[in-house]
Order: sequence, then C-alpha cells, then structure tokens
Amino acid sequence: MSEATGVTWLVNRLRCMSMAEVGYRIQQAAAKGVAKRVRPRAAPPLPRARTFSVSSAPAMSALEKESLLADADSICAGHVVLFANRRFDVGMPPFWNRDPESGVTGPSVYAGDIAITNRELVGDIKHVWELNRHLHFTRLAQAWASTGDAAWLHALHHQLRSWLDQCPPLTGPNWTSSLELGIRLINWALVWQLIGGEGSGLFAGEDGERLRADWLDSIHAHCAAISRHLSRHSSANNHLIGELAGLYVGASIWPCWKSSGAWQEQARRELEHEAQAQFSRDGVNREQAFAYHIFSSEFLFVAGLVGQACGQPFSRAYWTSLQRALRFLRSVRDVGGNVPMVGDADDGIVFRMDAPGSDRAAQLLALGDAVLHKHDSNWVSEHIGVRWLLHTLPGKRPEADPHESGTGWAFPDGGYLLFGSHFGEANEIKGMVDCGPLGYLGIAAHGHADALALNLSVGGEECLVDPGTYSYWQEHKWRDYFRGTSAHNTVRIDGLDQSVSGGRFMWLKKARASIERMPQSPHEFDFRGSHDGYERLADPVRHMRSVRFDAASASLVVKDEFSAKKHHQVELFWHFAPGLSVRLDSSGLHVRGKRFALQMHAHGADLKLELVRANENPPLGWYSRSYESRQPCDVLKISTVSSAVPVECRFTITFF
Repeated sequence: MSEATGVTWLVNRLRCMSMAEVGYRIQQAAAKGVAKRVRPRAAPPLPRARTFSVSSAPAMSALEKESLLADADSICAGHVVLFANRRFDVGMPPFWNRDPESGVTGPSVYAGDIAITNRELVGDIKHVWELNRHLHFTRLAQAWASTGDAAWLHALHHQLRSWLDQCPPLTGPNWTSSLELGIRLINWALVWQLIGGEGSGLFAGEDGERLRADWLDSIHAHCAAISRHLSRHSSANNHLIGELAGLYVGASIWPCWKSSGAWQEQARRELEHEAQAQFSRDGVNREQAFAYHIFSSEFLFVAGLVGQACGQPFSRAYWTSLQRALRFLRSVRDVGGNVPMVGDADDGIVFRMDAPGSDRAAQLLALGDAVLHKHDSNWVSEHIGVRWLLHTLPGKRPEADPHESGTGWAFPDGGYLLFGSHFGEANEIKGMVDCGPLGYLGIAAHGHADALALNLSVGGEECLVDPGTYSYWQEHKWRDYFRGTSAHNTVRIDGLDQSVSGGRFMWLKKARASIERMPQSPHEFDFRGSHDGYERLADPVRHMRSVRFDAASASLVVKDEFSAKKHHQVELFWHFAPGLSVRLDSSGLHVRGKRFALQMHAHGADLKLELVRANENPPLGWYSRSYESRQPCDVLKISTVSSAVPVECRFTITFF
C-alpha cells in the first residue's frame, strides 16, 4: 500500500468529512490567520487561583521515596523518561523544541504555519510533544513536597523558566496541538497544588514574581487556544476529551480572568456529554483501541476529581460511565495483568505520579476502587501514584452506582465477547472475540482492520496476541502492517486489508462486523459472526467465523467460512506471543508456555501451513509491546485458494 500524501491525502480526508465539518475547518483556518496577525495578551490575572492541598506528601515507604528522589535526580541531570519507559537525554535546561531522538529542532515561528508531519522540519513530533507534556515536572514537585528541600524548587524554576522563554504563546511546535496544551495544563495544575500554590517559595523574590506572572500569561494563552481550536466532527475522539479536560482543569485551578467562568462551564458541559458519547453502554471506548480506553478514562478521572475538589461535582451519569469503563477493563485484563493490545497505542499518559514503566491499567483500576467504591477511611491504595493523586486533589468521593457489577464477559454494544474458564484464578483460560466496529466517527483514526480477530491467554500468560502498534511515523510499511489485517488473528482475502486505508490515521471504507449467534456463557461459548469488508470486491466475499469453546475439555474450535462465486486467495494468521516455544511439524502446531501446552490442528482443502518470524518485506511476524519498539514473534500463516470450503482450527489446552 502506498502512502497517501499531498493532494491524495486531502481528497481522502475530504471524503470523510460532512459539509458541516468542511465549514468548521474553513472557519478554523480563518481563525488561525487572525491569530497569526494579532496576538492578544491576557488582562492581569486576579489573585484567586485555587489551592486544595498543603505542600506535603502522602504516606510513602522508604523504598518509594528512594525511587522518587532517584527519578528526580535523573531529571535534574537532563535524563527524562518518555513514552512507557525510554529515557532520553534532553539537555539541561532542556531543548524544548528539539526532537530528542533525531536531534532536529523545530522552528520558532507561528505554530499554525508548522507542518508537523515534516520530519526534516520538526523531527518526530510525537517525541517533541511527549517531552513537553511535562509529566516529569510533577516528579520534581513531588520531590520537594516529600523533602522540603528547596533544591527541588530551584530545579523546577529552572525547567519552567526555560520552557516559558523557549516556547512563547502560539510559537513553535509545542503550540500546534490543543491536546498537548490540555495535557500540559493538567500537569501544571498538579505541580501548582504540590508546591502550595500562590504562597509557594517558587515565587519568592523578583525572579519568582516574574516567573509567576509569565506562567499565568502562558496558562491564559493555553486556555484561550484550546477554547478556539477544539477537535470537532470526525476528529472528536480522545483529543476532544483531553482538550476539554485540560481546559476544565485550567479554568478551575486558575479562575483568574473574565473568560475563565465561560471556559469552565463549556468544558464541564461537553465533558459530561463526551463521557457518555465516547463509551458504549457496556463501557467500551468507541475508538476500539484499548490504550485510548485507558487514556480517555484518565482524563475523565482527573477532571472529575478537580470538580469534586472545587465543590462542583460531575453528574452521577458521568461517574457511571467511568464505572462501566473500568468494568470492561477489569474484565478483559487477564490474571497476569495483561490487557490485549487492540487498536492503536502510543504509550500516552495523562499524568505520572509514580515510577516510570508502571502498570497503568492496574493504577487506573486502583484509582477507580479508591474513588468509586466505599472503603474504610484508613484504607490506602497500594499504588503510590493513586495516593499522590488523591492527596493532590482531595475532595468528597462521588456517589457510585451500587448496581454496576465488577466484571462481565459479554460486551455486544462495544463489540467484544469473552470466553474461557476459571477467570481470576491461576489456571485461567481467557479468550476474546472482536466483533465490533472498526473505530470511531468518520476516520476511525485509531482502529485496526481486525474484524473477527481472536486473542487468548492461558494461566495469565499471553498466547494468541494482537501484535500492537509499533509507531505512527516510522516508514509507512510498518504503519500499514501493524494496523492491517495480516497483523491480527483473522482472515485476509486476496492480500487486501478488510478495510481501505486513506492515510496513517484514516479509513475510507470500513468493515462492519455482525453477531449472528450470541453465546450464552463464556464457559460453553458458541459464537458466530461475519463482516462485510470484502463485499467491496468485484466478486464479493463474505467472511463468517464460528468460535466454540468448551471449558470441560479446554478445547477451542475456530471455523472460517467464505461465501463467494469465484475462487479467492485466503490467508489465516495466528500470532503467538514472544517467549513461547512454537513448533510446526507434520502432526500439527505445538506451543509451549511456562505452565501450559497448546496443540492445534488445521482442517480444510489444500491448506499450506507456514511458520513465519521476523519477515521484513512484506512485514510479518512482529510484536510491539511499547511505542517505537518491536521484536520478532512466531506467526502461523495458513493459505489456500477457495470460494466456499471452510478452514477449521482445533486447539487443545493443557496445564502442567
């Protein structure tokens, strides 16, 4: 697949827009032109910023404190963790407009004139943005709150001062995305609380007063820019939630200007709507990307906690949506803590108040337990990040819906069904069938072509996996591969993806999956579904998949059928997690994990079975646990030419 660029990309993008969106885009372009010519300054802020907590630390163990201070020391040396757990040398003070990976420094020009996809101009914009979310600022503020050592305030002053000098309002690559402005505001708000707000020693003396004044000017510019450039129409996904959350937090913590009340009210009203619009009735984030399910939930939690702390609680419906989101996450997470890597992921984090590389799903679930469930007043989360967040944003806990259950197995509105046995126990078998839509809104930006894909974990160990995302901006073949059909445990016809891509974050034609037979339980699971992705072909093909699991025999049968008039090239892919022993011989496929063995036999006409690993041209046999990293994995590729003959795969699982 060739990359859609320039005029082709623009045409594709227009095809995904309504007339209302086209009008909105024209309006936005005009607004940027005005902003370029006229850079309004904020009126002097009123001294009424909010501070909820005293500048202190929650209860910490000696090991937790040691880890915090070591991380803060590393930051002061210019070594900052970006994405999941990759440490970069960003300079001291940091070069805020420089991509720390490539060394390319973006131009200090009006942000609206910067082509953020031009790698020669800005490098990889994801790396630039990640540093400038200022997740690490909170670590310095935490270090000060836990020690009272003024050296940490000095380090924070040094970092913040350099950022304000290098990144004046609306100038440079760090003003090109409203989402990034929103995340930065959230982390600035956490820092503000941790250092004690207006009365902090950070603002002592003439230099401190100037820092405070310039910081507040930038905060106003952030809020104003977000309010003018919200992600709308086909882009109104997690970006809109993040922008609204940032605007709400910024306007709530710093209600210092005439516009603050209107910003706060607008953001609050729209967050209430998006919390329900972007999650299905059974709690699934509609982007069909589990990493963004967590990301969006983090935004909603932070905004909700700020509302509680301000005495302006969000509605019960808002919190119920979050309860359902956590129920889904808790359900798909296996006993080993693994969450299937469905859809896009870029290791995006809203806040980091614990050690880099921590389990974000576990932390989010712990946060939900602390906020939404009633605990004894002496109860303290075992997750240090949760303790810090609730210490920083104290307030009454919202009223939870007592009728919401903790886990489930059927999420038909969201598009996922679980099968297996002994959920939550050591000998757990947990599988998942993807029978949902491709993604959210017109472009389905973060969805993958994975209709009717299947995942499986055994005893808390990943077995049949979704290989992940790898990268948004590496060579285009890798973006196509990881989001394409051949990177998922499903069927590809005639070498084509189920859905038609129009660019790195755009699908033009979207496969629609349907549930034709709903199973009655996860233990005696009998599912049948289909999708229409290949009905676009000159000779239309309907792919139908049946999945049967029997808990008593620990056996799984997957049957793929095809309805077409002519013969087509059929390819079925099974991806196995790295670390498993995978062997193919004349008697079938043999897989061995730490505590289990899996045998698979394939049945059909003229089947060719091939075990593929680390193939580059075309890519096949790769796995990406975190952003910008990939490693080989084994893939069983089953090929045949057929018009109607089914392919049946029988799996048997045994523990040892």
